[in-house]
Amino acid sequence: MKILVTGAAGFIGFHLVKKLLERGDEVLGLDNINDYYDVNLKYARLNELGINKDEIKEDKLIKSSIFSQHKFIKINLENKEAMNKLFENEKFDAVCNLAAQAGVRYSLENPHAYIQSNVVGFMNILEACRYYGVKNLSYASSSSVYGLNKSQPFRTTDKTDTPISLYAATKKSNELMAHTYSHLYGIKTTGLRFFTVYGPWGRPDMAPMLFADAITNDRPIKVFNHGNMSRDFTYIDDIVDGIVKVIDCPPSLTSNYRIYNIGNNAPVSLMKFIETLERSFGKESKKNFLPIQKGDVETTYADVTSLINDFNYKPSTKLFDGINNFVKWYKGFYK
Repeated sequence: MKILVTGAAGFIGFHLVKKLLERGDEVLGLDNINDYYDVNLKYARLNELGINKDEIKEDKLIKSSIFSQHKFIKINLENKEAMNKLFENEKFDAVCNLAAQAGVRYSLENPHAYIQSNVVGFMNILEACRYYGVKNLSYASSSSVYGLNKSQPFRTTDKTDTPISLYAATKKSNELMAHTYSHLYGIKTTGLRFFTVYGPWGRPDMAPMLFADAITNDRPIKVFNHGNMSRDFTYIDDIVDGIVKVIDCPPSLTSNYRIYNIGNNAPVSLMKFIETLERSFGKESKKNFLPIQKGDVETTYADVTSLINDFNYKPSTKLFDGINNFVKWYKGFYK
């Protein structure tokens, strides 16, 4: 299968591309390599896939030096002409859109970036799928769409019309746009509402990396809502396993549109997560307890029943094992 993975230099995108290549798929990775966080980490991920930083130029296809069936291109999703040209030339069997302007808190500071990347960019992907015959589209949504929803666990049947960040609102808009294109043009779309993902090669703006950096450099960890928070922390391998299952099996003829939660189905308290990190580092952290931040929710908890029933999805990585894997990578990468 020939698959386009957008956001290929990102945390989840990198792991997905690697998994698909290792099983023999032909994969074209796409990313704009923006500077939302350290681009050196993004280039390091690409290097693991055989993509040389020095060869990367805007709108230029680069062949991997490691995987014969892998190519990479630097493009902004907002560039409609470049996206259409790519789809016309490459003739993809499937597309997995993981590219987005990420981060709840950053959306309070730079809202326009979210509209351009997450809304305009996603529209260009939908239009390209429509005009160039791609019927299999999977894409990243987010647990953030549940917003002020108080019921636990979060179910895909719950209302998601009370987002509390622009990031969440753009992800909800993606789901609505995908539904429209599934209905009008028969594109088989699957949205995945990701819950807090962690593991090797993670994002520097996410809690595990922020905590690890603070612990190793003897700085206090910022513990929001005075530690009274929990997250459905999900290890990256479990996430990628679910994405691959979805790519391999697009929606049936009876319904072209699907939404799934994808998470560990077992929330962990923030303090337990920090304690597990401390055990793995062999070092206790300093802590600065703070009020909850705007755009944050106290708890996320994924009901993944439909993903289990439809795909036999089984998140199996225990927290301590996942943290140990993360810490081992972190120490090696940042030594």
